[in-house]
Amino acid sequence: MPRTLESLLDELERDRSLREPGRMRERGEALDRLEIHRACGASGEGAPGPAQLRERVEALCAGFEAVDAELQQRIRRDVQRGAGAHALLEWARSAGPDGDLPGDGYDYLDTLVSGILQIEEPDMPAAPMAGMVFYQPTPARHIFGMLARTALDERDVLVDLGSGLGQVPLLAAICTGARCVGIEWEAAYVRCARRCAQALDLGRVTFVQGDVRAADLSAGTVFYLYTPFEGRMLREVLDRLKAEADTRVIRVCTLGPCTATVARERWLHGEDEWRPDRPAVFRSTR
Repeated sequence: MPRTLESLLDELERDRSLREPGRMRERGEALDRLEIHRACGASGEGAPGPAQLRERVEALCAGFEAVDAELQQRIRRDVQRGAGAHALLEWARSAGPDGDLPGDGYDYLDTLVSGILQIEEPDMPAAPMAGMVFYQPTPARHIFGMLARTALDERDVLVDLGSGLGQVPLLAAICTGARCVGIEWEAAYVRCARRCAQALDLGRVTFVQGDVRAADLSAGTVFYLYTPFEGRMLREVLDRLKAEADTRVIRVCTLGPCTATVARERWLHGEDEWRPDRPAVFRSTR
């Protein structure tokens, strides 16, 4: 293992391009490779070699993480002065075809977004009530993909049903002209999302604590669900959305297993071929 690690360190130390801010994806891949050796050293099992090699691992990791942190802070400052959309959307576009990868895994875009939003860790949330699914944030690449496909503008109101810590409404408020609302049952999540919005000076996003089935949905034009509900609760939420669609045309964006259920709704039609492992967009018919 020491010889393999030494070769890796030599390779990464020679590649000066990894210190360029725009190479975050490649830095992330390098950090993943280094973390394997970091973990082995920390556990005391299969240690990566002499102390000098471990020091080189730590130095490289610290250097790469410092470049990422500086990039994140620069974009965060842009967001706070209302100019963060360009930088974030450039990163989303730079992901290219890989940005549309299926599945719920996370990647370097999530690292970027996490460092920009800096959402606080919530207090221990309560167990979800029957029909609610345990919270899992939408991968950043899927958020950007959904924003690109819906082309939200100042006429839209995006409502995230089961918004968790608020990444979807927060990023939508940064990157589009839409008004954004997150509705979330767990009060600890809502408090964290509100503090983040305040710290970033995002005036077009609000977070509501409560039951989606009783919330005021009358302003929404686009509704987002990352499978926050199942069974009877999902049925009740879809019935609420149908009632809204009886008054105006709305769009429903989904990700995950709930997409198959939504696709069967006769009052909705898919804007293109849908898949459960990528965001799907449906439009109501009247």
